[in-house]
Amino acid sequence: MRTKWMKRTIGTLAATATLAGAVWFAWPQPVPVDLAAVGKGPMEVTVDDEAKTRVRHIYTVSAPLAGKVLRTPREIGDQVTADETVVAVMQPTTPSFHDARTHEELQNALAAAESAVTLADAERRRIEAALTYSRSELQRAQALARNNGISRMALDKASFDVDTNEAALASAKAALDVRRSERASVAARLRNPSGSATNASDSACCIQIRAPVSGRVLRLIQESETVVPAGAPLIEIGNPLDLEVVADIISTDAVQVKVGSPVHIEGWGGPPLEGRVVRVAPSGFLKISALGIEEQRVRVTIDLVAPLEAWSSLGHDYRVTVRVVIWKGPDALTLPVGALFRNGDNWAVFAIRSGRARTAPVQIGHRNNRQAEVIAGLSEGDQVVLHPSDRVSDGKRVSQREGG
Repeated sequence: MRTKWMKRTIGTLAATATLAGAVWFAWPQPVPVDLAAVGKGPMEVTVDDEAKTRVRHIYTVSAPLAGKVLRTPREIGDQVTADETVVAVMQPTTPSFHDARTHEELQNALAAAESAVTLADAERRRIEAALTYSRSELQRAQALARNNGISRMALDKASFDVDTNEAALASAKAALDVRRSERASVAARLRNPSGSATNASDSACCIQIRAPVSGRVLRLIQESETVVPAGAPLIEIGNPLDLEVVADIISTDAVQVKVGSPVHIEGWGGPPLEGRVVRVAPSGFLKISALGIEEQRVRVTIDLVAPLEAWSSLGHDYRVTVRVVIWKGPDALTLPVGALFRNGDNWAVFAIRSGRARTAPVQIGHRNNRQAEVIAGLSEGDQVVLHPSDRVSDGKRVSQREGG
C-alpha cells in the first residue's frame, strides 16, 4: 500500500515538473534591448563635410617671355627670399628647322648677298683709287698755286674733288658694311639649329627669375627643362603658416551657414581645432561626387582661431573634416537618434513603461547625427529602446541587454 502511494506521489511530482517546465518554456521571455535615457544638456546642430587647408595667398611665378626654361634649382619646401632667391632660369630658344624650299631660297639669298658684298667692295676700291688720284692732283695744284702757275678756280676744283671722293668713300664703306650684315643675316638663318645652343654659363644670355615674396615652395609646376610660351606658370610660392580651410558644402546646407559661425575642425591627425566662418561664396558650382552624382556646392572659407602651436604641423592642401555649427542649445532635452522610427507621418519611440515597450509619439525639433531635440512626448529620465528590431512591438516585455 505504501509503495503504491509513493509511486503515485512521484508520478504526480514528475507530471507537475514536466507541466511547469513546459509552461516556463512556452511563456514569452523579455526581449533583450539596448536602452538610453532622455536627458538635458548642451546640443549642437552642425553641417559636416570634408575640407582641405589652403595657403591664403599663393603666388604663381610665370615665364615673362617665350623661351627655354632650365631645370629648376628649387625643391618643394625650400625657403625662398623675396627678390633674392632664383627660382627659375630661362634661355633663348633654339631656332627651328625650315623646309627644303625655304632652305633653297635662303641659299640663293646667301649667294645674292655674297655678290652684293663683292659689288660693294669693288665700288669701295674704285672710290679709293679716285680719292688717291684727286689727292695727288690737289698736291700738284697747291705747288703750282704757290708760283701762280694755275688759277684760283683750278685749285678750288682740285680741293672739291678730294672732299667729294672722301664722302663717296665713306658712303661706299657703309654700303659694304650693310651688305656684309645682310650676308651674315642670311647665313644665320641657314645655320644648323644644333649649332646654335646657348652657353648656360654666359649670364648675359639668360634671364634669372627671382621669388616675388618670401615663403616656401609649394608646388613645382614646371620642374624639367622645356620650351614654354610667355605667361606659362612655373612655380608656386606661399607662406605655409598663413593657412585657411576651404570646404565645398552642398547648397541646401550652405544656406544655413552664416559668416561668424563657429567651426570644429577634426580628422586631420591631431586634436580638434576651432575655427570661424569668414566667407560664404555668393555663387555655387557643379561638382561630381565619388558616386557620380551631380551636386551643387558652395565654397565656404574658414579661419583657424586656434593658436599656431596647435596646428603648426598642418600644411597646404591637407585633408580635414569640418563641422560648422548652425544651431546651439545650452540646455536641450535630447535623445539618441537611434531610438527614433517613423509611425505614419510622425516620429515615435519605444518608451519603457513597467518593463514593457510602449509606442510613444514624439515631436522633434533640431537634430544632428547623434542627438535629436525633444519638443513634446517625453520627459527627462524616460528610457527608450535604441535601434529597436522587429521583435520589439507595442506592449512587448523587454529587458536591458547585458553590457548595454
